[in-house]
Amino acid sequence: MKLAAIDIGSNAARLLITEVIIDEKRNTSFNKLNLVRVPLRLGFDVFESGEISKPRIGMVMQTMKAYKHLMNAYGVEHLKACATSAMRDAKNSTDIIRKIKLETDISIEVISGDAEANLVYENHVAENMDKDHSYLYIDVGGGSTELSFFTNGILIYKKSFNIGTIRLLKGMVKDWQWDEMKEALKAVTKGQKEVVAIGSGGNINKVFSMSKRKDGKPLSLELLKDYYKELSNVSLAERINKYGLREDRADVIVPALQIYTNAMRWAAAEEIYVPKIGLVDGLIRHLWEEVK
Repeated sequence: MKLAAIDIGSNAARLLITEVIIDEKRNTSFNKLNLVRVPLRLGFDVFESGEISKPRIGMVMQTMKAYKHLMNAYGVEHLKACATSAMRDAKNSTDIIRKIKLETDISIEVISGDAEANLVYENHVAENMDKDHSYLYIDVGGGSTELSFFTNGILIYKKSFNIGTIRLLKGMVKDWQWDEMKEALKAVTKGQKEVVAIGSGGNINKVFSMSKRKDGKPLSLELLKDYYKELSNVSLAERINKYGLREDRADVIVPALQIYTNAMRWAAAEEIYVPKIGLVDGLIRHLWEEVK
């Protein structure tokens, strides 16, 4: 069975097409057929003016039509489509969602920060973690950061903070918001087992590939701090040329590193694992649970 998930984030829109295969022993595997990412950058409009501009609405429509054609070509049977922080904040999101439905028959649900945190956690990565550590999921997007904290395999805390890479670039994150995250993390991790971080989001995936680490090996907090220092001390053009970053990654990677390193410091986590998961993966799992 072929399933698809669409995540319309503050920085990019992603389409994941997956084939679900069940073997004779009733084991389920998820075979990724295609992942497409379009840098719509909705947050640049929304966090400044409160709504999505006409040119960007045009980009959204073209992207959704292209996604529809791709899903038809793959023979996708079921779809789950969600939008996050930028669409939550945009005054004209209802009109845009209605237009998308009319022109493509794609129904988009605007989800809360808490629901976003849940969907990322639903990737079941926690099942593979040992009981000797506590785990902090850090999912960094353009508009918000979702934190989930596990101990003894049980979720004991989750919260969405309006601290995202585009908001930081626009100077829209206040000191009290950082303080709120800091106090929350210090309180929830106090007296717990040693904390290990798990990172999701395009920026941490990019840092992981830059590090040339083998899959399954963690990145240290010190390495993230080094990358933050190195990348923030060069111009945008140098980040693009020297590190081979796309422009829509080169500007947000520095604020993303700031969020990851702060969260890790406040949770006293020395290492972060990067299992290359994201909201679309969680959406696929969620959709499969509904469908089956």
